[in-house]
Amino acid sequence: MMSSLNSTIMFPSSFILIGIPGLEDLHFWIAAPFCVFYITALLGNVAIVAIITSTSSLHEPMFIFLSILAFNDVFLCTSIVPKMLGIFWFNFREISFDACLAQMFFIHAFTTIESGILLAMAFDRYVAICNPLRYTSILTTNLIAKVGMMLLVRATVLVAPLLFLIKQFSLYKTSVISHSYCEHMAVVKLLEADTRINSAYGLFVAFSTLGLDVIVISLSYVMIFRAIFRLSSKAAHLKAFNTCTTHICVFLMFYSLAFFSFLSHRYGKNIPSYIHMILSDLYLLIPPTLNPVVYGVKTKQIRDRVLMLISSYET
Repeated sequence: MMSSLNSTIMFPSSFILIGIPGLEDLHFWIAAPFCVFYITALLGNVAIVAIITSTSSLHEPMFIFLSILAFNDVFLCTSIVPKMLGIFWFNFREISFDACLAQMFFIHAFTTIESGILLAMAFDRYVAICNPLRYTSILTTNLIAKVGMMLLVRATVLVAPLLFLIKQFSLYKTSVISHSYCEHMAVVKLLEADTRINSAYGLFVAFSTLGLDVIVISLSYVMIFRAIFRLSSKAAHLKAFNTCTTHICVFLMFYSLAFFSFLSHRYGKNIPSYIHMILSDLYLLIPPTLNPVVYGVKTKQIRDRVLMLISSYET
């Protein structure tokens, strides 16, 4: 129940999501490419999961991690796009307090899991190239299951406190969120209180997941490239490098968008607010959309399987 006290709001029962401030007149048209991205992400990632799970020759660690990534991407984009389309096309801007916190949890949790999967995939490439004789003995199904569980636990343990830190406050400056979805800092800025702990913990979560993962992935690729350049033949160089290029493309795409959005949101005071919002939206939508395209084009086994299915369908 809302009640006003000295121009503040106590215990808001719901929030109003603005969408993209400054571009309200263009919401209808902005929603169209977002919808296309979302449908492409759903179809592409579901296809990746279906192809890998139904093809016994693809039941290898690299492809298992890829299927987990695709599965996570489906939930990541679904946590934001349906509500965004409701805002842009139907003006459904209201979201309950609990639904807002739930969306916040899922967005940050799935993003954290995404980063962890990319780290696991980098480890997979490191073992495959730097220690190939022990690849099957190290990357067992049991280890992959444990890694998946650890990524889920890490995301839950780190992200859940964000919600509890927000719920301890009762006074809000406004119930209007200048964003397309319930992002942590967007909600924290509404609080009529000292939010330094919230901001500090948000930074801690970002740098202990995305930041730490980037460092470890980068170090792993330094060792991978050192191992590649020690190979005797150019053909071996090319073959080893080709096994990494797809993951490198996905790695650069995800983290460049993530850090550009993160830093511009906090420190880009001269950047228009609608640029911040669009970057935040694309950061969560572009990687799930392009990941299956990149892997489908660059991974020969998946590409061959897709072509086989198409040819059998045509006949």
